Amino acid sequence: MQDFLKIYNKLFTYYGPQGWWPAETTFEMMIGAILVQNTSWRNVEKALINLMPFLKPYVIEKISVEELAELIRPSGFFNIKAKRIKSYIEWFKTYEYDIQQVKKIDRVKLRGELLSIKGIGPETADVIQLYAFDIPIFIVDAYARRIFYRLGYDMPDTYDDFRMQIEVELPGDLVLFNEYHALLVEHSKVHCKKTPICGGCPLLEVCERRL
Repeated sequence: MQDFLKIYNKLFTYYGPQGWWPAETTFEMMIGAILVQNTSWRNVEKALINLMPFLKPYVIEKISVEELAELIRPSGFFNIKAKRIKSYIEWFKTYEYDIQQVKKIDRVKLRGELLSIKGIGPETADVIQLYAFDIPIFIVDAYARRIFYRLGYDMPDTYDDFRMQIEVELPGDLVLFNEYHALLVEHSKVHCKKTPICGGCPLLEVCERRL
């Protein structure tokens, strides 16, 4: 029942290209990936508006944790997230804030370094790898778990086992992984909500509708 590519194709045909991540710069994308933890993107957008005059790594480096926390207050858990952003900046500085330097790192080493940053878990690390550093990787989030469960898949409980089970069935194409995550998020907002709207769903014919 490994039809992960078929699911992707159905979603892509229905929704079209999503053009993710929603950010004007790669650095904004990285910060957004931390801000979106445990909150909605609407709240992240409010925080990013406050941050806009400061959205350079060397600027974020110099402002205080307290000032940063106040700027990102709309994102929730702002004191914790300010410390996480500061920790991320400290790591990024070891590569002179140079995205091209980071892209030269072995992907296993890079993922390990990202996961070693306080407050950066597998999902955030993989979002940053995919959308900032162009590494094709499948992102396991609550939306992916909800959708695949309802489709009838009994996916592994652990993050990496889930991720690798899907990756092994897909071509290692950066655009595909980029779009797959965005499409799953969009599908969860339009049809596969907490209370699903099954009428017109592009996956209805392959879904077991497990709730």
